[in-house]
Amino acid sequence: MDKKQKIKLMLMFVLGVLSITSANAQFKKHKANKDTKIWRYDIECEGIAKHGSKLVKVWSYSKNPKHAISRAMKNAIHGIIFKGYAGGGQGCTSLRPLVRDSEIETKFKEFFDAFFKDGGEYLKYVSAATDGRIAPGDRLKISRREYKIGVIVNIKYDELRNRLEKEGIVRSLTSGF
Repeated sequence: MDKKQKIKLMLMFVLGVLSITSANAQFKKHKANKDTKIWRYDIECEGIAKHGSKLVKVWSYSKNPKHAISRAMKNAIHGIIFKGYAGGGQGCTSLRPLVRDSEIETKFKEFFDAFFKDGGEYLKYVSAATDGRIAPGDRLKISRREYKIGVIVNIKYDELRNRLEKEGIVRSLTSGF
């Protein structure tokens, strides 16, 4: 085997390894999306936030704790839009969902699919409220194969509401009843 053939063989090997690594990363991303796509989460008020924002803890369920953590921000935005939360301690009052009509998610499916895609626009309205670490009490193994992970996030509530008003999904507060 001459030098050219060895280089060609080595190059093919490197390209093969890179393509396998890329395919594996795509598979893991797809699995994380599939694992959390059913919108299975709980949301609760975590305390008083600055004006125009909401501080919430979202509990995401997943077979893999990393998937639950990575989807916490997406779940939090979905929860503010479609679920709301009950009041409680720490000065929290209940919050009704921005969208109260269950048909809206279907009616605006194209918008919400784009809005909630990986790296989508939803990220403009949410940020981690902590340094990324999960408190020991917020990482629960609820069954042999499932975890419940609590992540505290800050939601730019007023900005999110304005965006949904602009799209015609939510009625403006200034419009009549």
